Amino acid sequence: MAVKIVRQTNKIALLGAPTSAAAMSAGHEGAPTALRAAGLVERLKTIGYAVTDLGDDPVQLYKPDEESPRARNLTRVLASLESLKPRVEQAVKSAALPLILAGDCTVALATVAGARRYFRKVSMIYMDRDADLNTPATTATGCVDGMVVSHLAGRGAAELVRFWGEPPLVREPDLALFGVARLDPPEEQLLANTPLRRYLASDVQRLGAGAAAHAAIDRIRGNGYQFVLHLDVDVIADFAATNYPGSGGLSLAQVREALLVFAQQPEFAAFEFAAYNPTKDPDGSGAKLIIDLLAEVLEARLKTLQAAEAAQVPPPVAAAAAAGRNSSASPEKTAAAPDSTPIAAPGEAWSSDSLDLESDTATSDGVPEASEANDSSDATESSDTSDSTEKSSGSHS
Repeated sequence: MAVKIVRQTNKIALLGAPTSAAAMSAGHEGAPTALRAAGLVERLKTIGYAVTDLGDDPVQLYKPDEESPRARNLTRVLASLESLKPRVEQAVKSAALPLILAGDCTVALATVAGARRYFRKVSMIYMDRDADLNTPATTATGCVDGMVVSHLAGRGAAELVRFWGEPPLVREPDLALFGVARLDPPEEQLLANTPLRRYLASDVQRLGAGAAAHAAIDRIRGNGYQFVLHLDVDVIADFAATNYPGSGGLSLAQVREALLVFAQQPEFAAFEFAAYNPTKDPDGSGAKLIIDLLAEVLEARLKTLQAAEAAQVPPPVAAAAAAGRNSSASPEKTAAAPDSTPIAAPGEAWSSDSLDLESDTATSDGVPEASEANDSSDATESSDTSDSTEKSSGSHS
């Protein structure tokens, strides 16, 4: 029997993924504990959220791995993914917005896989200074953290590609890179021949962060899919509390402007936050910046969606994106699987599982289905990047 999950606007499920296994040094694994200690949960409650803290997975530390120089620490990486995936499923099932405090970026595979347990298809916005498009064949260092997008798209180490039984986890046209300012030569070559959406830092600066964010959303949700938002803090220019900070690229103000657009979409299914390293944040200023940023963005989301529910109209950003488009039929309906499972509207999911949800999850969030968006592959592109060789010298290669 199909059961509908309707996400609750004011509910957050907090999950910790304390792993540095895919990085090239330890430190990231301390992020969940450090952000909780800095007051993240209390801050989220203050702005109006009911927060359920689901705790942390077992810690997975980076260790030197000379036996696998092309893809280091795969056993530990897989252990972290296998731990996180069912907990993301639990968070989605609870009707809350999953907020994943991650160490390294590989947790994106578990987040998408967990969301896909209940959503037919999942898109992704990947905000990162690096494109993470290397593979074991192209890497200079064996850093699996620099291969995440390739693994999401079904390329790379067989162990991680097989993590999802029917790769890819995300189709390339449904995945948008946002804010990239460092590219290795093999990544540049791949981008020239792929339908991956890409909004490089130079594109975002040229278009404006808000306009670029709207364009990215418009591209990836063309089939009415829910989307996961991935944020690697090194996308913020001069943010020091991370392994590979960089100058140039997106300013904090530009990152904030883009996040405000992404977070207010009704199709926003999960939020993962990666690469904060508390060992590089002795005065706690990095943690404070992160918490302030998350609180501002999530508070705006809460207010927008609550106002939409009260008025029974789409959120303003969704309404603007839908203006002038034919919304009489969802593209997902026309491409639905031959079973009789109903099509979910934004904020809803149907599962064949028998769920015992609390009574407060039975009310609709009042958000209509996503309108049709152009699924062509003519995303805004630019080959103008900076620090293009940094990854080959140690960062995310």
